[in-house]
Amino acid sequence: MMNNVEWVPIVMFIGLTVVVCVFFWLRYRARSEMQQTFRMALDKGQELTPEVIDRLGHPKPSKYKDLRLGVIWLAIAVALVSFGFGIPDDEGEVSRIFMGISAFPFAIGIAYMILHRFTDRG
Repeated sequence: MMNNVEWVPIVMFIGLTVVVCVFFWLRYRARSEMQQTFRMALDKGQELTPEVIDRLGHPKPSKYKDLRLGVIWLAIAVALVSFGFGIPDDEGEVSRIFMGISAFPFAIGIAYMILHRFTDRG
């Protein structure tokens, strides 16, 4: 019988595999729905100009994409710091290491927040 420590990597890899598979499946489904829309328009006799195809194929990015990405990166940084403090260590070396590692996603998150602040969303 497997003990709990052996389940951790198994569950981690299964979870990552499920996330990647769901991502690709959703992307496949969105593309197939877009092709179905094109087929229906052509069957009805509508003319599809290159501008319409380009606009339908590549939707306009959200005004708040930078803000969302900034919040996600900041949350990753906070999660890394929290994880570092959660590991028992008498000298505090682990928490300092995780604080150093979390500086990178923190800086990326701040950069996205700055981009959101100074980007013209009009």
